[in-house]
Order: sequence, then structure tokens, then C-alpha cells
Amino acid sequence: MLLYEGTTCWRVGVAPRAAFLLDMADYFLAARDAMSKARRSIHLLNWAFDPDTLFDPEPGCTGPDADRFGAFLKELAGSRPELDVRVLCWKSPMPIAATQDFFPLKARKCFAGTPVKFVLDGALPLGASHHQKVIVIDDAVAFCGGGDIGPDRWDTPDHLDNNPRREKTSHDNKCFDSRHEVMTVVDGAPARALGQLFRDRWLRATNETLPEPDVLPPSAWPASVKPDFRQVSVGLSRSVAAWRQVKQVRESEALYLTSIAAAKRCIYMENQYLTSPIMAEALAARLAEPKGPEIILISTQHSPSYFDQMTMDRTRSVFLKRLQDADKYGRFHAYSPITALGHTIIVHAKMAIIDDVLLRVGSSNLNNRSFGFDTECDLSIETPRGARGAAQRSRILDIRTRIIAHWFGCDDRVVQAALHKAGRVGSAIESLRLAGYCRLRPLAPTPIGPMATFIATFHIGDPITPHDSWRPWTRRARLKAALAAAARKVQRAGLPTPPRRLSKKSI
Repeated sequence: MLLYEGTTCWRVGVAPRAAFLLDMADYFLAARDAMSKARRSIHLLNWAFDPDTLFDPEPGCTGPDADRFGAFLKELAGSRPELDVRVLCWKSPMPIAATQDFFPLKARKCFAGTPVKFVLDGALPLGASHHQKVIVIDDAVAFCGGGDIGPDRWDTPDHLDNNPRREKTSHDNKCFDSRHEVMTVVDGAPARALGQLFRDRWLRATNETLPEPDVLPPSAWPASVKPDFRQVSVGLSRSVAAWRQVKQVRESEALYLTSIAAAKRCIYMENQYLTSPIMAEALAARLAEPKGPEIILISTQHSPSYFDQMTMDRTRSVFLKRLQDADKYGRFHAYSPITALGHTIIVHAKMAIIDDVLLRVGSSNLNNRSFGFDTECDLSIETPRGARGAAQRSRILDIRTRIIAHWFGCDDRVVQAALHKAGRVGSAIESLRLAGYCRLRPLAPTPIGPMATFIATFHIGDPITPHDSWRPWTRRARLKAALAAAARKVQRAGLPTPPRRLSKKSI
């Protein structure tokens, strides 16, 4: 068991239905379908929320105003007085808001004087962000993952070059970059728990207590989504920084460490970043084992923003080198995806598949701030071992196959055949690359100069906790303490234990 309340997760419950959504085109349509069926409430948590986002952009990135998130929510709230519609969005600093088309100002203006209750949430330490991405409908069905509401988030699994449906405006030829996101949708107890997550955040931001519903209406499950799982165990893991009367929560970090330590065959990860020395050390320890699991990492070739290129990308290069050096048995494979014409696909997904027993999707990056500085929420599906969980475990492997196939732009059966012949995921990917499927290219460390070395050494832009957010010279000590504390906590719970110390190569 990897999902353990109070250690690796906040809540564990059985979902009557759960589904995995690959990329945002399907998510946006599923969310619109579910929200249109709402009877009591629609509650949104987001890092970014742009009300002009189209659910289903037409060629030229056009569409009727009614097909935009903001107008849709206003119409629902206006036509159904009994419906409680709330949007809680991070109160981002102006320089960051500017990179996202000033979404806080646009949303505030959009919802002013309407029944939609829109709040910018700045109740957190200076420099931290609210990074959760959740939609809860009636406390009966909920979406959770890594995708925000913004025009640049929309894409299909084809990741087509020059897709007119990703054009920034209707009068130029520029397109948003291809972008990869993943989400989940669940109903039942996990959806109700995500409703409580929203109420907790709303109380913290506004001092207003929202009542918990006594009786829930039928689940507004989106008709377009076929459940991947039924009656499956689902856990919710959070990150919360210590701030004023709020206690620190590091469940997201604990689940990563425990599941990495427990893996027997394969750790498949997709993430925007890899800058956490704690995660690098945990992965390196498994690579050093003669019979440890193989590790597959999918990440973007380079971050879209210059700041992230200077901070996150440089540190990632150091840790890629660390993992390559630890890989004595040829089990580490890192790749960045490209389109058919060789353009970068932005990997914004934050997910992991551990063997065939855990499927994890959420908002947590593999960086320091996601585990103890920012506010995060991840949803994990855990399947039973033995014959009882065989069908669910098979479904997790089917999802992993589907993801790999989508990277190569091929049919699932092509990947299944390669896996059957190679016996290992990394070997199958390499065989497909040799066969001409070249949309995954190796992601290798690059040499870094003195300034980049300084940034990586002190993790500039990537705090561990609020205590070191403005004192980067204390971060190495904080990292050591955080890993030791996490190891003690999971050991007390009887869970697989990660390394207790950071090697000199990881700090």
C-alpha cells in the first residue's frame, strides 16, 4: 500500500468512476459537459484562469463568446439562481500575470457585478504560489491535474504543427506552442474530498465558511468520457507551506519518495521540471541497485520562459548528469518530445506511473517549491496487488502504452508489439526510435558555466520552505533536513523508505 492517510496522502476513498484525460481538448469539453449539468455548485481552483479561453476553438482560434469559460460561467450563474459558482485563482504578481495576458485583471473585470464569485487568493508566503488545478461540480464529480484555464493550454494529442486552432489571434499566422497536459476526473468520495479542499482554501482566502452539502445530487459525469476505472482506490496528496496559523504539509513529496522506493520494474514520469535534489537522490539510489527499476523521464527540451531557462533548466542539467552517472546498469532514459516538423512540445504534465500499481496526476512539479513552498494537489489511483486488482493494473499499463503511442504518433498496437518484443519500456522506446519513430529525442545534460553553477548550487528561484525563500544560502541545510524528516515519517508508517541522506553529488 502506497496511499497512507496522514503520510503520503490527505484522504483516501473509493471512486465509483475514474478516468484519465490526455491533453486539454478533451478536458475542456468534458468540463463544459459536467458544469452544464451542475445542480448546486461549480467551484474552480486555478493557478491561472483566463475567462476568454475557448472550450473548443475553431480554425483561426475563433468562436462565439458563449463558448468561452467566463461567459459560460456567467450564463449558468445568471440563469440558475440556485447554482453557487465560485472561482478561486492565485493572486499572481504583475510580472507573472503579464506573461499570461493579465488573467487576474481580465477575470475580475469579466465577473464584476455578476453572480459568479471571483476571488484572487494571496493568502500564502511571499513569493509562493497557489498552484492547484481543480474543478468540483456539486461535490459529486471533480477534475484534478496539471492544466490551467488558458488559451495557450489547449491542444490535441496529435500536437500538430501550425494548428490554426492554436493561433494566438484571428489575424496573424502565429500559433501557441504545442503543449502536453494530463488531467483526471473522478466521482464519489474523492470528488467530495476535493470539494472540501476548495472550501478550506476559500476559508483561508476570504474568512468565509462555506457549508458542506448534506445530500449530494447524482454525479454530473461527462457523457463524452468513458471511465477507465470503476470502484478504484483514489488518494489526494497536498503540499502546503507553513504560514501564520497554517501548518506545513508535504504529502506530495512523501508519496513520490515512497513510490520510488517501492517500484519493482518501471518508474515512468512526465514533468515540467527536475530540480529537487531529494527526488534526484531517490532516483539515483534505485539506479545504483543491480536489479532496480528502469526510469523513464519525459520533459521539455527547454522551458518557455527565460527565467525558468536560467533557473530550472540549469539545475535540471546537473541532476540529469547525476542520474546518468548513477545509471551503472543502463536503466535510465530521458527524452524530450517534438512535433512532426521538429518543434518543441511543452511538457507541462505532472504525472507518474509506478509499475502497474499507481497512476498519479496532479499539479506538483519535481522541484523544491512544489513540495513545501507552493500549494499543490495530486490525485493518485492505486490498484490492489494479486488477482483482485489484475484488471485495474492492466488498465494502468494500457494508459502508459497510450501515452507513449501518442508521443510517437502511432497506434497503441505498435507500442504494445515493441514492449512485448523488448520486455522493457526503455528498450521498446529505443527500438521504435530506430524504426523511424523519432518524436522522442534523448534529453541530455549540457555543460553549464559559473553563473549557472551558482544558480544550481543555491537553487535560485526554487525555495524549499518559506524559511529559506529569501535566504538561499540556507537551502542545502534545509534540503538535508527535509529528506531526513521525510524518511523518518514514511518509515514510521511502515512504508518503503527512501535514502536518508543527500550525497555530495546531489547538493
